[in-house]
Amino acid sequence: MDIPHVTDPHTVATRLTVTSPEQMRDLGRRLAKLLRPGDLVLLTGELGAGKTTLTRGLGEGLGVRGAVTSPTFVIARVHPSLGDGPPLVHVDAYRLGGGLDEMEDLDLDVSLPDSVVAVEWGEGKVEGLAEDRLHVVIERTVGEQAGGEQTAGEQAAAPEEDVRRVLVTGVGPRWAGEDLAALAG
Repeated sequence: MDIPHVTDPHTVATRLTVTSPEQMRDLGRRLAKLLRPGDLVLLTGELGAGKTTLTRGLGEGLGVRGAVTSPTFVIARVHPSLGDGPPLVHVDAYRLGGGLDEMEDLDLDVSLPDSVVAVEWGEGKVEGLAEDRLHVVIERTVGEQAGGEQTAGEQAAAPEEDVRRVLVTGVGPRWAGEDLAALAG
């Protein structure tokens, strides 16, 4: 997974290695600290990669009501804030083939200014909702060495199927000043 070569000064990126579902949730909690109303988060990865687990951590970090579960059959779930933070709108765009036209039927553009909107399977479908967005790409490393930030002990301790490489890319002026490398925690 390579960080795209981009000449836009408003694009920042970091790469992380996650070795367990709990670490994925923890990454979501750390990411939530950077999020504010109006943020759009696109989550990309194959089935079972950890998109919903990361979103569960986002919900915990944002302090929202309700269990964050996959919204596959309802398409979108709104989790109101239990405090003074933004609500979390969790969308599963997997079954939506019409791109932004179908997404507009969900009125996400109405929710976006006041909420954090996390869209699973949204790549290529919802980028038009916001100039500023955060792309989170999760790849499983099954069948390959999970190098990077892991020590040899961490590699030996983590079952190969639990290792994920996560690329977090902030696009637009909103993300230009953010230190995404701090997500490594």
